[in-house]
Amino acid sequence: MPRTKWRRALTPRKRRHVRVRAKVHGTARRPRLNVFRSSAHIYAQVIDDVTGTTMVSACDLEQEVLDRAGEGAKKMDKAKAVGAVVAERAKAQGYDLVVFDRGGFLYHGRVRAVADAAREAGLTF
Repeated sequence: MPRTKWRRALTPRKRRHVRVRAKVHGTARRPRLNVFRSSAHIYAQVIDDVTGTTMVSACDLEQEVLDRAGEGAKKMDKAKAVGAVVAERAKAQGYDLVVFDRGGFLYHGRVRAVADAAREAGLTF
């Protein structure tokens, strides 16, 4: 199948994600911080692509994140809490350097909030 044919079948986000993942690769020394954003929730994982394992993860459904974000928090506040929690968990496991994978989402809004909060909590990327 020609390359252009399968590219047309993908959504714009999936096309961006394929393009980003061709360049971003996590290792054991510098894993990949992946962000997934749905319309209602946000998820973050620190992944070693060599072994295909997830070292740490956080999402806005967890009680720790909800407590940190506060009662009746908006999605943006929850995204900041997810970034802080995943960064703290990664640092506790010994990961200070990561590669940021925005997952094909545009780098603004909640995706940027996760990245900024992770940087403030001590992750370097």
